Amino acid sequence: MGDLSTRSLEIKGRIRVASSTSWRNKAESGGREKSEQFIVPNRLPVMGLARGRDCLSDTGEAMNFEPHSKAEQTTKFKLTLIAKKAKEEPKLKFTSLMHLLNSEYLTQCFKELKAGKAAGIDQRTLESYTADEIERAIDELISRLKSYRYRPKPVRQVLIPKANGKLRPLGIPTVMDKVLQLAVAKILEVIYEPLFLDCSYGFRPKRNAHESLKALNHMVMGKKVNWIIDADIEGFFDNVEHDYLIRCLKERISDPNFLILINRFLKAGVMVTGKLEPTRKGTPQGGIVSPILANIYLHYCLDLWFKLRKRRQLKGYAEEIRYADDFIIGVQYKEEATQVLRDMETRLATAGLTLSKEKTRIIEFGRYTKDNHHKRGGGKPPTFDFLGFTHYCGKTKDGRFAMKMRTSRKKYAVAIKTQAQWLKNIRTEPIEKIWKTLALKLTGHYQYYGLSGNFISIKNYYQQTRKLTFKWMNRRSQKKSWNWQDFEEYLTRHPLPKPRITYAIYNTW
Repeated sequence: MGDLSTRSLEIKGRIRVASSTSWRNKAESGGREKSEQFIVPNRLPVMGLARGRDCLSDTGEAMNFEPHSKAEQTTKFKLTLIAKKAKEEPKLKFTSLMHLLNSEYLTQCFKELKAGKAAGIDQRTLESYTADEIERAIDELISRLKSYRYRPKPVRQVLIPKANGKLRPLGIPTVMDKVLQLAVAKILEVIYEPLFLDCSYGFRPKRNAHESLKALNHMVMGKKVNWIIDADIEGFFDNVEHDYLIRCLKERISDPNFLILINRFLKAGVMVTGKLEPTRKGTPQGGIVSPILANIYLHYCLDLWFKLRKRRQLKGYAEEIRYADDFIIGVQYKEEATQVLRDMETRLATAGLTLSKEKTRIIEFGRYTKDNHHKRGGGKPPTFDFLGFTHYCGKTKDGRFAMKMRTSRKKYAVAIKTQAQWLKNIRTEPIEKIWKTLALKLTGHYQYYGLSGNFISIKNYYQQTRKLTFKWMNRRSQKKSWNWQDFEEYLTRHPLPKPRITYAIYNTW
């Protein structure tokens, strides 16, 4: 027992590391090292780490890439300790992280990758690697990391159609680059997760879009919200400034080699129709590390700014709810909503971001909206879309105000169109295979859109799917397979999942 405690203390000492330079800066600044105001709005102090091994030398160079640890001191245990220190000391900087990228850790990351994904520019899929090839590839990857020769391969660009008819570029890294990205993303997560604010819900453990929608519902129905800022960042992932992102990362990380590795991910380039295009800004959508980098970026340029500076200047209530780059701000007074939007545009501009003029707006929305519109002789109160749902002012059965939601028309139309195209493409497959996949697709739709108050939308989706299935199953050959009565009898014997509510939004606050 005593040996285990000693080992634990040794590992803690290795994780809590700092260079003598950090301590000199701390002494010169009166015991604290300040952050850049450009990143953190109120100059939050950032303290150095305790002395220890596996640290930066006095010249600032990284030392001891390999961990001086025994077999039982696994990377998972080290990540747990890092997470603990990150939570206990939110101003602490980590100066030695590269040694975590060892063979054991990268092998585990390889196993965690999802199968069935598209290949990168090397045309290798996850399934194409044998056990011996995995070991050799990871050893080669570590060798290149140690000798500073690692360069991620350019991502392969695939264009995905959007609801508005435009195309969304999706970047597909190679398998081994995915392994390293996942390893880096997990390290960044344990370091930054304790810092992220409660208003952030996207791509975080134990948080999802449903929790974000629930928080929005509680904010509008339980707080003094009369105005909604419906904001949309223009091409967020394409306009992330690399220098600004690195400055954000330096708020918690002082390992220069780890920062260089992330910078190389950002500047890997994109292969478009056989031609390499450099990436001077933006993060590739589809990269495993991109979501956590996006959260870090918006945490510093938006979330902290709103909470620590802007909200303190307001007299009335104001709250932000963000899921990745989609966010809503509820405000009590119209003049303050206008002020927040104006100042937010200026703030985002410092990070190279702009708000979409067509999609960003301030709308009246809250418990008094219907009455106000009725007094002014107006029509229906305005609505807004967030995370695939249209939110509108409604009433409960006893006449009280309620914010209700339904599947947005755009998302519903895309879902039906996608379903029809899929049924058309696979209509010649065995009926048992079609039915099994169709059941999974319906269940997945209910899992996301089956929220309180949205039963009519998912019921309509179910009915439209039945009609489309009947249509395309009758086109499996030149001869008509079913009439409607035969189809209903088949559904009785082989029923498809019925629509059902899967997540409760309207519970008590």
